[in-house]
Amino acid sequence: MPAKSSVLPFALCLALAAPSAWAQGIPPNKQTAAGLYVTAAEAAEILADPGVVLLDIRSRSEITFVGLPIRVDVHIPYMDLPMFPEYDPERRTYALEINPDFPRVFRTWAEARGLEPDSPIIVMCRSGSRSARATDLLSEMGYDRVYTMVDGFEGDRAAQGPEAGHRVLNGWRNAGLPWSYTIESRQAYPDDM
Repeated sequence: MPAKSSVLPFALCLALAAPSAWAQGIPPNKQTAAGLYVTAAEAAEILADPGVVLLDIRSRSEITFVGLPIRVDVHIPYMDLPMFPEYDPERRTYALEINPDFPRVFRTWAEARGLEPDSPIIVMCRSGSRSARATDLLSEMGYDRVYTMVDGFEGDRAAQGPEAGHRVLNGWRNAGLPWSYTIESRQAYPDDM
């Protein structure tokens, strides 16, 4: 065990020092201004360090019905279903709205936990698009080590084959990483507490 603990800080520094090697292949909707990316599998290794924050920004209904990583530090939705959601026929789903309280709630939570502007933060959504937008916002707020988990909790959709259209390619859950349907009080959206 001692060998691993001496390697972990080095691996963490190496992993968080530069964007992933495959960053050039990131789809435009998942790109961030800072260009800091991790996969779910990379995040799981990095999160062995308790000083790294895992922020789940999915909607309340997503974490309630789909689950969340056990390691999530806090859930603060970047977007959520409005009280009276409207169906979007073009996207064939219900439209989400930006959570106007996201910046305030995150800053309050971060300050209460003593997070510094250079504290490492990994942001996770369903598949990496919303986390990219939330990552940009957190960067604008002054946090400079904010990484988007490009494959999110559920991963990307298969383009062909029997699983075409299903989110089975990658992501936290598909990688077999620890998750649960249980939302611990420390993980719950602070404004709901």
